[in-house]
Amino acid sequence: MLLVNVLVADDSAFMRKMISGMLTSDPVITVIGTARNGEDTLRCIKKYRPDVVTLDVEMPVMDGLEALKRIMEECPVPVILVSSVTAEGADETLKAMEYGAFDFIPKPSGAISLDIEAIKTDLINKVKHAASTGAARSANPREAVAAHTPGLENAESKTRDFHTNVHLKTLIAIGVSTGGPKALQKVLPALPKELNAPVLIVQHMPEGFTKSLSSRLNKLSGIRVKEAENGELLQPGTAYIAPGGRHLRVRKIGASLACELGEGPPVHGHRPSVDVLFESLALLTDHKVIAAILTGMGSDGTKGLKTLKHSVKTLAITESEKTAVVFGMPRAAAESGVADIVADIDQTAALIERFSRRG
Repeated sequence: MLLVNVLVADDSAFMRKMISGMLTSDPVITVIGTARNGEDTLRCIKKYRPDVVTLDVEMPVMDGLEALKRIMEECPVPVILVSSVTAEGADETLKAMEYGAFDFIPKPSGAISLDIEAIKTDLINKVKHAASTGAARSANPREAVAAHTPGLENAESKTRDFHTNVHLKTLIAIGVSTGGPKALQKVLPALPKELNAPVLIVQHMPEGFTKSLSSRLNKLSGIRVKEAENGELLQPGTAYIAPGGRHLRVRKIGASLACELGEGPPVHGHRPSVDVLFESLALLTDHKVIAAILTGMGSDGTKGLKTLKHSVKTLAITESEKTAVVFGMPRAAAESGVADIVADIDQTAALIERFSRRG
């Protein structure tokens, strides 16, 4: 059993007490220290050597963002943001993800959240995942999940097979969770502006963050990147990111395809869900699909990918263990036998471009 030592950093004594209490309710987690500002956080990390840090963003003396940069430079450790700022300032959160934060959880109702217990399960799960990821990286240089996993050498034959049906239009679908903003920042800006297929993306994020993510990625990319809107028609060279809190499906409108957003129940605890998107694409039998499952916790996307591959011509790419921040979602797909190619994140855009070409 992996025992997890956590440092809790928050400028509110009440929040430090509540977050510590939630974490220590789990038998494998111990809170070995608390910190009240960024400087205090750095000092405590060097003193206690925690496995994971929970970090508020808005703190005195040195704020969480500056502390995070210093942590990543001086004493790297998995950091989970637990902050009221993230609910209002999604840009701050995404900036923190770029700096190296493992993941984030917004406080439910502001800096002093009396209903903080609402995030208890999510917080404990993410702390455990962060700790296990950190331990795996220290002990193992990220070897592949299995020797027989299909790598890039499989691409040539798959390319020929995928282009057999030249009359079928191509759709590109990407599912991603923890570590997703950085992964998408590697993939989308590397896609060509003249990409001749639309891109559908499910990134597990709370409501309010995906619009900021779309805007940031749009500034970096040659293709257009936007938050999906209900009923809008799909266009080639455009990436549509499912809004936080809403499932994204694709449906036919005459000869065109359109985004359909819904608020059905979460799937695997997620809304949006990768499975929901993939299963909607499985109904479009006059199209072929390039489906990529990137870094993330859990197994969302594997069930939908099986349905997709059973119904339409599909090329499945999963991210390698070497580059995935969390190898949960890619591992589930690879071990289920539905992955056609396993590739590092830096290779993914080139593969998508290659398979999306006509003929």
